[in-house]
Amino acid sequence: MNYIDENINKNSVPGSLLSLLHLSDSSLPIGSFSHSGGLETYVQQNIVHDKTTALSFVTEMLGRNLFYTDAAFVSLVFDVASNNNLNAIIALDEECTAVKLPSETRQASKKLGTRLLKIFEPFLQNALITSFHKKVQAQEANGNYCIAFASIAQAMGISKQEALHGFYYNAATGFVTNSVKLIPLGQQDGQEILFSLLPFIQQLSQQSMQPDRDLIGLCCTGFDIRSMQHEQLYSRLYMS
Repeated sequence: MNYIDENINKNSVPGSLLSLLHLSDSSLPIGSFSHSGGLETYVQQNIVHDKTTALSFVTEMLGRNLFYTDAAFVSLVFDVASNNNLNAIIALDEECTAVKLPSETRQASKKLGTRLLKIFEPFLQNALITSFHKKVQAQEANGNYCIAFASIAQAMGISKQEALHGFYYNAATGFVTNSVKLIPLGQQDGQEILFSLLPFIQQLSQQSMQPDRDLIGLCCTGFDIRSMQHEQLYSRLYMS
């Protein structure tokens, strides 16, 4: 027995928490740093230009866009993954693609999801994840990021609410990091935004436990328009 074996149970962190930290880590090499979710357009048009407007952007993006789209799919996919239902996952994956109107948004979601599956599938050795990954590789499924995230979270033994916390927090940190770079803001400003968002993330996670199927795809038109306009910006730092 080595040092790690002897000390594994002393002040140990639950395995599900470690898995969640790994899955929602913003430094995962999936390319998320190259996507702004339309924020770059808002900054260039001087709509988002300081700490207050950055907070407004992130709050609206989480509560009026992701809440009715990607976060709702995380919740729905987690449930069907618990039942080992690959066909239902693929159907939700198709629906997820359909509600993403800007082409850059669809492409970004697929790229991030495909890379996430590539990282985690070999280590999980989970039949459902392997089957879904093969469907994506064969272009028989899109492999959207939120679909892959939920499937992997369930396979890793993360609870549904923890998965939603991680998903929302990962999205928030991405938007805040991009705000700090693009506006630009100070690092302290970025952290103050994140601190202020924590209660809201908890609220959204709780509400996303049972999403309203009739509201899937509801979104703010402005976000879609800005994402479409991003394709035509004179200069771009981000892919979306």
